[in-house]
Amino acid sequence: MNNECLNPLTNAQQEIKNACKLLKVSDSVYQILKEPIRFLEVSIPVRMDNGSIVIFKGYRAQHNDAVGPTKGGIRFHPNVNIDEVKALSIWMSFKCSVVGVPFGGAKGGVIVDPDTLSKSELERLSRGYIREIFSIIGPDKDIPAPDVNTNEQIMAWMMDEYSKLTGKNSPAIITGKPIISCGSLGRTEATGYGVALMAHEATKYLNLDIKNCTVCIQGFGNVGKYSALNLQRLGAKIIAISDVKGGIYNKEGIDINKLIEYVKENGSVAGFDGAEQIANDKLFELETDIFVPAALENQITSDVARSIKTKIICEGANGPTTPEADKILYERKVFVVPDILANAGGVTVSYFEWVQNLDNYYWALEEVEKRQKQIMIKAFEKVYETSRDFKVDMRTAAYITSLKRIYEAMKMRGWV
Repeated sequence: MNNECLNPLTNAQQEIKNACKLLKVSDSVYQILKEPIRFLEVSIPVRMDNGSIVIFKGYRAQHNDAVGPTKGGIRFHPNVNIDEVKALSIWMSFKCSVVGVPFGGAKGGVIVDPDTLSKSELERLSRGYIREIFSIIGPDKDIPAPDVNTNEQIMAWMMDEYSKLTGKNSPAIITGKPIISCGSLGRTEATGYGVALMAHEATKYLNLDIKNCTVCIQGFGNVGKYSALNLQRLGAKIIAISDVKGGIYNKEGIDINKLIEYVKENGSVAGFDGAEQIANDKLFELETDIFVPAALENQITSDVARSIKTKIICEGANGPTTPEADKILYERKVFVVPDILANAGGVTVSYFEWVQNLDNYYWALEEVEKRQKQIMIKAFEKVYETSRDFKVDMRTAAYITSLKRIYEAMKMRGWV
C-alpha cells in the first residue's frame, strides 16, 4: 500500500492514457485531455458573524468543452485541493460522455469545513464564490451543481446570486436546486437511484437474484442514503452501513426508512438501535454480494482489494478505488461498476433539469425516472459490450466508450 499512488489527478491521467493506447489515437489527444482547458483559483473574502473578515480559497476547473458546455459539482471540504478538483473535472467529462449527455466536465471547490460556519456565513461564502467565478460560468458555458457538503439550499443561493449579477432570472445556471426554485423532480435522489440501477444490472450479468443479495454501503450522505433506499426497494438486504462517525451491522437487514429518520435527528448512523456497532474498516471484512463505496476517494486500496469479500463493487463515490486495487479486483473476478458509470445518474438528471429550465416546461417524476433508467441501462450495456470486445475491465471499457465520443467531437471541431 505504501507504493500506491493516491493522487487522483495522476490516476485520472493514467486512465486516459490507457484508453488512448487501446483506441490507438494520437498522443495529441492525451495531451489535450490530461489537464483542464481552464482552471481558476479565487480568494473569497467573507464577513463572519463576529465582524471579522476571513479569506477562503476556491477553485473551478473546466476540463473539456468539445461535446458541450462544461458541467460539474461544487464541494465544500477542508481537504479540497488543486489536483483533486482537476481530477474530478476529468472524471466528469468521461462520466457525461459515457451516458451520452452533451456536456464536458467541470468541478469546483472551496477549502472550508462548512460545519464551522453559521447559516448566514455559509450563505455569504456561497454567494461570494459565485461572484468570483462569475466570468467563466453560464447556462451555455459551465453549469455547477451540488457535491460533497453542498445541497439544494446552497444551489438556490448561488442561482440567486448569479441572477442578480446578470439582472435576469437564470435558473439554468445551476442544477440540483429545490423544486420551488425551478429544480427537477428526481434530482435529489438521482445519483443513488442510478447506483441501485447499475448494481441491479450487474446482478443480472452475474445471474444473481437481487432479492437474495446482501449489501454493504460505505457512506450515508445523499448518495449512500438513496442507494440504500432504492436497493432495499428492489428487494436487496442492506446488512451494513458506515459514515465518518461509525458503522452499523445487522445480518437480518437494516430498516433504511427508520435509519434515515434516526440520522435526521442524530447526524450519524452511529448508535442506531436496529443494529450492532462496528468500525468503519470492518465493512470490508463482511461477506456480501454488493459493496457500494459512497464516501471519498481512495477507500479501496490494494490491501482492501485482496481481502474484500464481495461479488460486485458499485462505485457511488468518485475515485474510490486505486489503480493497483483495480488490477487485483479484476484478477479476483470481482465485478466493478466504475464511478463514471455507476454514479452518472446525478449528471443525467442534472441534464434533464437544465433542459427543463431552458424550456420552462417541467416533467413528472415518472418521466424523469423512466428516461434516467433508459439512458443508464443503455450505457451499461454499451460498456459491458466494450469490455468483452477489448477484453478489459469495466472501468477501462467505460473510458474507451467515453473517449470515442470526446475524440470524435474534438476531431469534428478541428482540434485534433
